[in-house]
Order: sequence, then C-alpha cells, then structure tokens
Amino acid sequence: MILFTNDYTEGCHPAILEALTRTNLSQQVGYGFDEYSVHAIELLRAQLNNPAADVHFVHGGTIANLLVLNAFLKSYESVIAAQTGHIFVHEAGAIEATGHKIEVAATPDGKLRPEDIAPLLQKSPPYHTVKPRVVYISNSTEIGTTYTKAELTTLSEYCRANGLLLYLDGARLPMALAATPDLTLADIAQLTDAFYLGGTKCGALLGEAIVINNPALQPDFKYHLKQRGALLAKGRVLGVQFATLLQNGLLFELAAHANAMAQKIARVVQELGYEMLTVSETNQIFPILPNTVIDQLKDEFGFYVWKQVDAQQAAIRLITSWATPEEAVDQFIVALRKYSQG
Repeated sequence: MILFTNDYTEGCHPAILEALTRTNLSQQVGYGFDEYSVHAIELLRAQLNNPAADVHFVHGGTIANLLVLNAFLKSYESVIAAQTGHIFVHEAGAIEATGHKIEVAATPDGKLRPEDIAPLLQKSPPYHTVKPRVVYISNSTEIGTTYTKAELTTLSEYCRANGLLLYLDGARLPMALAATPDLTLADIAQLTDAFYLGGTKCGALLGEAIVINNPALQPDFKYHLKQRGALLAKGRVLGVQFATLLQNGLLFELAAHANAMAQKIARVVQELGYEMLTVSETNQIFPILPNTVIDQLKDEFGFYVWKQVDAQQAAIRLITSWATPEEAVDQFIVALRKYSQG
C-alpha cells in the first residue's frame, strides 16, 4: 500500500537524524535557550529580514494555533476563519475550549478576502455580540490553494484599517512559498501580525516555529507556552531540526519536491479529462474521479475521499511529501490510466 493520505507519513529528513545524533551528548540549557535553538532563531530572523521577530518553537500545529489565539484574544473577542479553516474543522474545538468563538465565512477556494470578512464586522447591538479581533488564514489552505502577494497585501491592509490582527497558519507555508515565486518569508513577516512556519509536514520529525511580528503582541508570550505545556525542557530537539532545515535552503528544497510530485499527478489527471475540486499548485490536489475508479485505486493506495460530488463521482485528496519517491507517483499514474480506461 502506497500512502498519499498526508505529508507526515515518513519520519524526518536524514540530515535531521544526523544532526540530532551528532549533537546528542552536548550539554545544553533547557527551555529553548540552547545554542541550537538560538542559532535557528538567528537563521529564521535573517530570512524574515526582521531581527526583532519573536520566535518560539512548539511541537505541533494545533498547539501553535491555540497558543497564539488564546494569547491575542480577550474573553469577548472572536477569530474569523474560512469555513474550511483548520481551527474550525480539524482541531476538536481547541479554540472554542479556550472560550473564543470562531466566526466563519464560506469561500469557494478556502481563501479569505475583505468582502468575506466585512459582513462579520457588522455587529448590532454593540456589547451584545462577540467582537472580531483576529483573522485566521492558512497558506496553503486546507484545499491546496495559495495566496498571491497582491491578495495577501490587500488582506493585510484591510485588517490594519479595521483594527484586526492577521494570523497565518503555516503548516504548509514552505509548499505555498515554493509555489508562489512573488511571495517570500520576508513578505509574510511584513504582512502578518503573527504566523507559524511548519516543520512537521515539511521534513522535520516534529515542530513548528511561531513568529510574532507585531511588537505589541510579543511580551510575556513564553508564559502562555509554559501554562499550556508547550515550553519543552529539551527545546534543543526542535532547535536542532529547524537549524538544519533553514541551513542552505533545505526546507524549501523539500517543499519544492513535494509540490513537484503532486503536480506530476495533476497533469495526468487533467490529461485524462478529469476536473479538479480546486486549482492547486502545491502538494495537495483534489481530483474528481468516478466512484468506480476510486474503489479500484483504494486497493493499492491510501488517500481520503474528500467530498462526494454526485452519485457517480467524488473528489479525493492526494498529498505528496518531501520524501515521496517518484516511483510511487509513477505507480499511481499507471493505475489511474488503467482504471480510467477500464
């Protein structure tokens, strides 16, 4: 069985294992103040072109979202997300459990625009409803789409003009940036109040880097980490990994590979005359296939049936990773051609 279910089916890039082994017996201080974490933060700040960025390494994406939103929101404030947003669909109510409402907008491509947000700001009467404060977006989104620099700039300007904070979930940000040549990490730092840079889905064993760009939001964030159990004693485990990924562009090299493998499949899907649920240039694609073809593919490949389109066909989600071998992609293509002809 070849798995295309997600991009964390493998462990981590061999360079990370080598670095963890090489540094294993080096005595270091704890809680993220070790030399490897400090070096990783320096590398990231340089790529952000922001020496004042506040960087914190945590073990996963849900805890990153929970930490940031709980820290930034007052008890009566809400967060706005797309209906497909990870915090709304796939985090078991983690944000609501902290007492904050998620207000959602339905968008066809998983992206938020000012016109999606504007209706949610019209509250009446005042003091009787929650007050929107944070706009949550993902890049790439849960359905594989990406923001252009122009789109993100427009959204950022709208948020700032309306007293809203812009927070970006970057679980697959390396893939998004690899697919969007006009957008850089430095742009992300300039256009958002905070974001996190994914490691778990981008070659790390585990880990995400929370980056707080807005100086007003930076003080005392480590208290939130400690209170939520996210301040790791062996913070070096995360620091070593991010230092390795950020050195010599490895992170984006791995992201580009993941994208290329998915796009190879996408080209054949389109060649066979099938439609896509969304237009994606990243490592997530959503082909709409006949149920008969899907049933046959299931015997050899792992993937999710994402959405039933009608009685005869459904959209499946295929995800490739930093480690997906091209041979596995070729096997899927051969099977897809065979079952499509059958």
